[in-house]
Amino acid sequence: MVKVKILMVDDEERFRTTTAKILSRRGFETILAASGEEALEKMAEKPDVVILDVKMSGMDGHDVLKQIKAQTPDIPVIMLTGHGDIPGARKAYETGAYDYLAKPCDIDLLATKIQDAHAYATKIPYEEKLAKDIMIPLDDYTMISIDSTVHDAIDALEKAMRELVATDRLMDTGHRSVVITNSDGSVAGILNPLNLINGVRPEYMSAPKPSMADSLQYSAMFWQGLFTTRVKEIMTKSVREFMTQSVPEIDAKANLMEVANAMVTLPARRMVVQGNGKDIGIVREQEVFYEIARIISSS
Repeated sequence: MVKVKILMVDDEERFRTTTAKILSRRGFETILAASGEEALEKMAEKPDVVILDVKMSGMDGHDVLKQIKAQTPDIPVIMLTGHGDIPGARKAYETGAYDYLAKPCDIDLLATKIQDAHAYATKIPYEEKLAKDIMIPLDDYTMISIDSTVHDAIDALEKAMRELVATDRLMDTGHRSVVITNSDGSVAGILNPLNLINGVRPEYMSAPKPSMADSLQYSAMFWQGLFTTRVKEIMTKSVREFMTQSVPEIDAKANLMEVANAMVTLPARRMVVQGNGKDIGIVREQEVFYEIARIISSS
């Protein structure tokens, strides 16, 4: 990933700091500005891309955009606008914005848009990305050891969500799964929501169908309260019992057709990315989809 310097302009402090924290883990350098006036001052730090909120106290985003484009015409500016604000988006394009995203903002999509904007501005020759270019770094996931319980996994996930999702204008998507690690830090498996949903079902629900004489006890009419009971039963059990253990692996230098082919033929919705003999990230179907959308949008 090319080191890209971003100027993040938003008058909501929690949104600025939360977004900067996440983007820094993605390899971006972030400059923060709390107002349009401060943003114009910080243009002196020569950011590569500007992320600019439309509605701010004082100067609004459209006024700031005009001044930024007057001073630095070639810098790409991505506008953050209210959901469904088509007139605002059209006005931003007419003023010279590179693109816009509706709030709440998907952080994975924002990161992709930043890279695309930088590539467009610097006229970097197009080169198809590799698995390592679209993966989510392993450190972005909630990770717990293989000796942990289901209760530990939920506690860790809730703690991570409290730290990252500090505003309703930001969505850090796709990380409802917990990465289970071995003692050496490698990926032992993934505990995802479906694993737990399947785990609360009593074993007899997956057993062969009972005879007619015994079928009554399997009826849903006797399941009232069973869900809560089962959740409390599994929460002290080891994550080993419920996690997906066979997570496919793919090399960091694999091309995107290799990634797509593996996802379809295995099949697999996510794969562990390996680089220099270590697990370094996870590539999901979302990242492949974003790349498909990016290529279509730029054609």
